[in-house]
Amino acid sequence: MPKPTPRPLDPETAGRIARLEIEARHVVEGFLSGLHRSPYFGQSIEFVQHREYVPGDDVRRIDWKVWSKTDKFYLKQYEEETNLRTTLLLDASESMQYGSGARTKFDYSCSIAACLSYLLLRQADAVSLTTFDSALRHRVPSRSRQTHLGAILAALQTESPTQKTDVFGILRQVADEKSQKGMVVLISDLFTPREELFRGLRLLRQRGHDVLVFHVLDDQEIDFEFTGTTKFEGLEDAGELVCDPRSLREGYRTAMNDFLHEVRRRCAKNSIDYQTIRTSEHLDAVLRHYVNHRVGLRGTARQ
Repeated sequence: MPKPTPRPLDPETAGRIARLEIEARHVVEGFLSGLHRSPYFGQSIEFVQHREYVPGDDVRRIDWKVWSKTDKFYLKQYEEETNLRTTLLLDASESMQYGSGARTKFDYSCSIAACLSYLLLRQADAVSLTTFDSALRHRVPSRSRQTHLGAILAALQTESPTQKTDVFGILRQVADEKSQKGMVVLISDLFTPREELFRGLRLLRQRGHDVLVFHVLDDQEIDFEFTGTTKFEGLEDAGELVCDPRSLREGYRTAMNDFLHEVRRRCAKNSIDYQTIRTSEHLDAVLRHYVNHRVGLRGTARQ
């Protein structure tokens, strides 16, 4: 049975993808020039180990010196083959559609995912994308070809936030499926039960993965600068509240600061990189901080 012909992208979707790619190129290329690579990006030709030849392997990489001594075929493995693979986990639950400014949290998070993908693929690292709400919604498999960016951008543009979040179920499934140690990047507003969140994050760390959390929040979710009588509608939970936000502001800010402090503290305790990101921040500043932090970690490890 012949495979169905893929439907072409409609002009509006194609335009959004093009804008996302242009933004990724602009942000990434703007600060990578002259920057030392992070230990988690790029390739190396440094020899690591041998492994036994299996049919289909490139015979040009057989170590003939080893063959002359053992009469067995072994391949040379280099560091580029043991580099970390990156899995991007993008929260597509309903709360991510909130936005008080020009962008929703989901729009901003898609741009982060696009920029990270462009950065990694530009350096020949493998990237996969998984979007989720209460279940896995869309998967783009791991590839290292630069042309892979198109598949990732197309997947980002087809998503629309819905449903609630089951973050523990998603993180557990990813941990079970990823047998090879790699880097897992969670992009989310983290509006989910905290104990479930950290159970899942700890599970990834126990399996040997390097874990990063990009905590994306709208400015109003942090500052709560609403004025006048306002109706607040639940996104992932039913219900609404009409009130004067000034009467809630102090208590809300205290609760939000406690929440951010706890997440930051527990991430640090589990050796998880964490960054709070406002949707009003420029992406180049966000990613510059991230890359410089990774380079700083490398320098610390070598001392």
